[in-house]
Amino acid sequence: MARLVSRGVEEVSGMQARLRTVPEVSTEPEHRAAVPADGPPYVTHEDLSECVGIALGSPTRFGNMAAPLKHFIDDTAGEWISGTLCGKPGAVFTSTASLHGGQETTLISMMLPLLHQGMIIVGLPYTNLELMHTRTGGTPYGPSHLAGPDNDLPLSDEEKKLCIAMGRRLAEIARLLTQT
Repeated sequence: MARLVSRGVEEVSGMQARLRTVPEVSTEPEHRAAVPADGPPYVTHEDLSECVGIALGSPTRFGNMAAPLKHFIDDTAGEWISGTLCGKPGAVFTSTASLHGGQETTLISMMLPLLHQGMIIVGLPYTNLELMHTRTGGTPYGPSHLAGPDNDLPLSDEEKKLCIAMGRRLAEIARLLTQT
């Protein structure tokens, strides 16, 4: 989903996506997450200050964002105090095991810290007709994916289109906001 959102961002002239992840967390203090050998690097506070918009993605965990993302967000008090993210657009996306697994509450849980940071929330309008026809994932709050209980269901065509549309919409709004 993140790669498709990034693709949508890069469809907008002059915009470039920066794909990042967050480290795992553990209830065991001695556990330190190793930096992955491949895949996106870990997000840094510098990434936040350099971006013109943010798309947060997380699997759903009991109707909420996953702990690693929440852990990273909880460490952004410096950005909150300085207003680093204030006025920048933010979007969210998620994946769940079941159709009624808390997609919308997870998306909203990710929006709340963005609002506290002073960000402008970007959703998906119903001009994206896939929202009216999907039988898998997709909400006006942001793209979602029904992964299935074994996390083995591929993204549907509608889910893919909504991810790309979200990235494009985020980038278009970020571009407009940086042109003024």
